[in-house]
Amino acid sequence: MTTSRIRTSLRQRGFTLVELLVAIAIGLVVTLAVTSIVIVGETHKRSTTTTNDMGQTGSFASYQLDRAIRSAGSAMVQSANNGVFGCKLAVGSTLPRATPFPVPFQDNFLRAGGAASTNNLRVAPILIGKAMSGDDVSDVLVVMRGNGNAGGVPRRISDPGSSTLLKIESSVGFAVNDVLLVSQPGITDCLMEQVSALDPVANPGELTLGGTYYTAGTDTTVATLASSTSTYVTSLGNSSPGSVQFSMYGVGANNTLFSYDLLRALPSQAMADGVQELHAIYGLDTTGDGVLDSWADPGATGYDIATVMTTPATIRQIIAVRFALVMKSAAEERDEITPECDGDVGTAEAACAPYRYFSDLTNAAGASLQRELDTKTDANRQHFRYRVVESTIPLRNMQLAPAPL
Repeated sequence: MTTSRIRTSLRQRGFTLVELLVAIAIGLVVTLAVTSIVIVGETHKRSTTTTNDMGQTGSFASYQLDRAIRSAGSAMVQSANNGVFGCKLAVGSTLPRATPFPVPFQDNFLRAGGAASTNNLRVAPILIGKAMSGDDVSDVLVVMRGNGNAGGVPRRISDPGSSTLLKIESSVGFAVNDVLLVSQPGITDCLMEQVSALDPVANPGELTLGGTYYTAGTDTTVATLASSTSTYVTSLGNSSPGSVQFSMYGVGANNTLFSYDLLRALPSQAMADGVQELHAIYGLDTTGDGVLDSWADPGATGYDIATVMTTPATIRQIIAVRFALVMKSAAEERDEITPECDGDVGTAEAACAPYRYFSDLTNAAGASLQRELDTKTDANRQHFRYRVVESTIPLRNMQLAPAPL
């Protein structure tokens, strides 16, 4: 064999088994390293995305609640001395309600006295039903607000009317389809009505009633209220959607925050997902000087929803609300989440409870109202991330309420 043939044969002989094994080992090490980097990067990306989603959803839900609560009592606080606060509301065929409210309020909201107790909803700028949401843990917020003209100033009945006619001194400022609240001090019931016609020139003080929100009344009728000069008419605004809103907010299935329009009797609407819990407490002015001086848990004696909504003096004390939204991440993570008190993930700290809320608030007796989400003893919560969004909202319209008579 010639020298050139020998050299060609040596070049074509390939890798030895040892060389192949070394190459495979090196390839596996490199693959493992790259895979680990990809996994760490993807985990970090998922955690960051989840945290950002919780922040955005919490901000949106907080904004929606903030906007509603700030307007609580609009167009009705001027009638605080005219039988509006604490009156049992009758609205067309919608209220009183003898059947449970829709999800997520059907099991707990005003059901302490049985199904019939759902017909006892009273008028108040804001009410808190402790643990009355469908998840059996979250609170229910009830916010009532209008958009009345003429500053929501009540008008007194000047002459006897009828079951479809109210007579006041002047109908200036009223319009067709305005929603009215007809009440009388000392009378339990108040009626929501709707203006169907008026003629300010020919009949300057007459309001003809009819339309969606018209009700003749049962225990207390329009005819009875219309015949008394002790009766007052309060304009809440036009009947167009969004003008007059009596709304409920609560948490239901799949960690979803729902809203429900009490006046329109439509199905509950999903507002935001990823809401584990909703909680709220009352901010009180117990001295009547317009300054918040204490807080009250809605489960405390005298501040449960059944007592508050039937006690006008207590309704007047409520000038602010503090609410907390406990947000939950959508994805379950493989590793157990060990949060630090600053909200990051790391080594557990002594006495660390990062998901606390209402920490700086006390009741009239000086007792702390602090609460927290338990992620230490509940194994189902230890692989999810949480964030608490907390806000204090003043009820600005309560500052306009007239002094008690």
